[in-house]
Amino acid sequence: MESERGKLLPFYLVVDVSYSMQGKKLDAVGRIIPTIVDALAKAPILSDKVRFAMIDFADDAQVRLPLCDLLDEHIVLPSLATRGGTAFGAPLRLLRTEIESNIKQLKADGFAVHRPAVFFLSDGEPTDPGAWESAFTDLTYYDKEKRQGFPMYPNVIPFGVEGAVPTTLQRMIHPATGSKPMRMYLADHNQDPAAAITTMAEILISSILKSGQSMAMGNSGILLPPDEDLPGGVKSFGADDDFV
Repeated sequence: MESERGKLLPFYLVVDVSYSMQGKKLDAVGRIIPTIVDALAKAPILSDKVRFAMIDFADDAQVRLPLCDLLDEHIVLPSLATRGGTAFGAPLRLLRTEIESNIKQLKADGFAVHRPAVFFLSDGEPTDPGAWESAFTDLTYYDKEKRQGFPMYPNVIPFGVEGAVPTTLQRMIHPATGSKPMRMYLADHNQDPAAAITTMAEILISSILKSGQSMAMGNSGILLPPDEDLPGGVKSFGADDDFV
């Protein structure tokens, strides 16, 4: 039965705050959410369609902003600080817990919920090989016929700047195939990493606004900006694309 309170699309921003992100890169990450708030404030009807959360990670992962309506006047935006290494598995495991809990609560509150979207931003190679791959499978695998795995699995869109390894992030695109595959975004080699993060924030905002507008028209799911609309300094890649 269709929810009387409408449909929501949850967005999760997962950001690397390992020591390599200190300085201008972390400052740029810290400006992402305020910029999204400003964009939604100009189109408040869209805030009724989306919810937003932030998780940061290093050796561990922490929920810095629980899933919320960013235009809620009671929201306190997080401040970020660098710490530790770059363990990809930590945020992936936390994401699974948060998504499951959030979706159950939203449905209990009377909302229908579209498949969540995860934007995963890093500037490095994971320090937990083997562990992160297992956590990623736990987050994204679902066999509908056998009803095995995680039915609330998200769409995952990786973002890489500076020291990120493209082939590693490419493995995190989900779904990688099918009727609506996701993509990853990489900063150009000569792009200033802080500027690249700001540019990637533009892509995130574009996706939020396009998806919200589409939902307002009765459509569903996340929309990514077409390649021809991408700002300079960042390129889009699919799961089967080569890096040159």
